[in-house]
Amino acid sequence: MRFTITFTLLIAFAVACSSRKGQLQANAQTSQSASHYSSTIPESSDSTSSQSLPLRTLNDIPLTGAATRFDYQSLDSESGRLYIAHLGSDLMTVFDVNKQAIVGDVKDLRRVHGVLAVPELHRVYASATGSNELTVIDDSTLQIIARAPAGDYPDGVAYASKVNKIYVSDLHGQTDTVIDAKTNQRLTTIALGGGAGNTQYDSVSEHIFVTVHGQNQLAEIDPTKDEVVARYALPGCSEPHGLLIDSEHRLGFVACEENAKLSVFDLEAKKMTANHSVGADPDVLAFDKGFGRLYVSAESGIITIFDERGRNLEKVGQGFFAPNAHSVAIDSHTHRVYFPLQNVGGKPVLRIALPSDKQL
Repeated sequence: MRFTITFTLLIAFAVACSSRKGQLQANAQTSQSASHYSSTIPESSDSTSSQSLPLRTLNDIPLTGAATRFDYQSLDSESGRLYIAHLGSDLMTVFDVNKQAIVGDVKDLRRVHGVLAVPELHRVYASATGSNELTVIDDSTLQIIARAPAGDYPDGVAYASKVNKIYVSDLHGQTDTVIDAKTNQRLTTIALGGGAGNTQYDSVSEHIFVTVHGQNQLAEIDPTKDEVVARYALPGCSEPHGLLIDSEHRLGFVACEENAKLSVFDLEAKKMTANHSVGADPDVLAFDKGFGRLYVSAESGIITIFDERGRNLEKVGQGFFAPNAHSVAIDSHTHRVYFPLQNVGGKPVLRIALPSDKQL
């Protein structure tokens, strides 16, 4: 019996050693693969607790329309007006951030997605996927003054001030539509080779940047030629959509919908430099210039907050904020953060918050 036990123990020891050796080899292969990846694009080791979210809610403002989906927002810091796309209710709500009151609604915007206030033109531009057009709105009267065809599923909107043109992401048409801001007429379309995500203007290079679905790229457009002049790979970023350009610090930030990452793009070196983990299905980004703070909202309701640190980001908080909190806007003067929420007690509200870790 002692021999049987001893023999059994020897076999068990041999199996364990073999298993351990196999595990070590597997770990070594994984480590080599990760090392190779990190040598190209560093994967951030964000250690912030998932429940740590430095935000305190100030108020919930009731909004008009039904308890339906919202999308992009745009703040005109000169007038203090915040324009909010209420996609599911076919309208755009105008909110005065100084008076903390609703100014009014612009209706007949079928499935409104992107919104952009351009104070120098006294215009607000809204993309409507229900009618596949860009709507032009007078910011003083809130009247629609023009409509222009904008492809198949227009989304993000950007303004290139030097050439006085509007650029609209065409998701299904896989182009950017170019519209003359003076005549409100479509000028051309620019093929991207994949679905257009968000479109943003870099005021330093005076170029347009667009995230490209399927290709996992960031495309750069020269507005003087209306041509793609460069394409940049976004390794580790699956289905790039949301985009924010910090022209002053020469950084771009890309929300990767499919794998819950935020990519950092160096606009000087023209390359991606890091990936950070964020909440599932990230969407709209907003930047507080005063604090150098980036907010990443997500369809999952998880908000992730970063502070700029040199040429990269440091995560300062991440956590669940509210269901469908996928749209965010910032007033950099007051540091108030705006989240339109589609269903709070059966009604839509605009939730206003402040950072709880800052002296205001």
